[in-house]
Amino acid sequence: MEKSEVPQEEPCKDDEFQKLLLTLPEERNWDGTSLYLYQGFWCPSIAIKPVFSFQQHFQALGSDLILASTPKSGTTWLKALTFSILNRTRYTLNDSPLHTTSPHGLVPFVEFDVYLKNKSPNLMLLPSPRIFATHVPYGSLPSSIKESNCRIVYVCRNAVDQLISYWHFALKLRRGNVKPLSLDEGFEKFCHGVHSFGPFAEHVLGYWKANLDRPKNVLFLKYEDMKEDVFSHTKRLAEFLGCPFSAMEEKQGVIQEICGLCSFENLKDLEVNKSGKRPSGVPNSAFFRNGKVGDWGDHLSPSKAEYLEKLIEEKLSGSGLTLKICPKFQKEDECKPSSEMEA
Repeated sequence: MEKSEVPQEEPCKDDEFQKLLLTLPEERNWDGTSLYLYQGFWCPSIAIKPVFSFQQHFQALGSDLILASTPKSGTTWLKALTFSILNRTRYTLNDSPLHTTSPHGLVPFVEFDVYLKNKSPNLMLLPSPRIFATHVPYGSLPSSIKESNCRIVYVCRNAVDQLISYWHFALKLRRGNVKPLSLDEGFEKFCHGVHSFGPFAEHVLGYWKANLDRPKNVLFLKYEDMKEDVFSHTKRLAEFLGCPFSAMEEKQGVIQEICGLCSFENLKDLEVNKSGKRPSGVPNSAFFRNGKVGDWGDHLSPSKAEYLEKLIEEKLSGSGLTLKICPKFQKEDECKPSSEMEA
C-alpha cells in the first residue's frame, strides 16, 4: 500500500453541521481552542465537522482495518508497525515508505485527514485493505464499522503518562496568541473528563468491552505491555491481522527488523519526521517526544498521580481491566522506560 491519497469529491456543506454545533456544550481545549461535547465525548473544534461527516458517510468493508486510541497513547508506533507488517513482502527494510513518509501519511486519521476538507470522499478507490486511524470512541463509530467484519486494533496508555504527553503536545499546537492551559489546569480538566476525545475511562472501556464481546474483530493492546515486549506483541498483532509471521521469517529476523524500523530512535531521526506538517497543520515532529513509561514523575507530584490513578481505577472497577502506572520512586530499570512513539 502506498501513501494513502484520499480521492476528493464535493466540498463539505455546513448547514446541518452548523445547526448541530449550536446545540453542543463548549469548553476550552488544552491548546486554547474549543472542545465540544458531542455524543458524550469532548471533540476538538478542528475535528467536530470531520467526525460528523465520518459518521454520516463512512461505509466499512469487511477487509478494513481501524487503528483506534486516545491521543498520545502510541498511535504513531501502532501505525508504523501495522503498515510494516502488512507490507513486509512488498518492501524491503531499506525501501520502506516509512523512510520518506510519516506514519500518519501512510495511515490517515479519519478526523484529521480523510474528512478534514471533504464530507464525502470516494474511499472505494483506495486499495484493499484500507487502513484508517481514529480517536473517536467506540460508541460513536459509524454503525457500518461495528456491524461489519472489519478489524479494530485499540492501543491504550495509562492515564497519567497520557495526560503529560498530551499536555506537551498541546503546547506544540499553540496557534498565534492563543494561550494554552497550564499543567495544573489541564490536570483538573482531565480529572473531569474534559480533554480531547475524553473522558479517558469511558473511551478505554468502550473498546475494552468491544474486545470482550468481539475478540476476533477487536484487539486491545496496552502501551506499557508493548514497551516491555515489542517482539511478542508484534507477532500477536500480525496474527490478529491475518498475516502471521512464518517460522522462516522469524528465523530470518524479520520481526526484529520491523521492530527496529518502527523504533522511536529510527523514525525520529528521519528527515520526513523532522520537517513537514499534516493537513491539520500539526508538525510531523510533534508526534515524537520520548515515550517513556513513568514520564509523569518529572511533572506531577505523587499525590496528584495517585489521585488520578484512584479515580480511573474506580471507573474501571468490575471491568477486569487494569492499567499500569510507573511510580516516580521506582528505579528507572524497574519501570523499563524506552523510547517509542506516543502520538
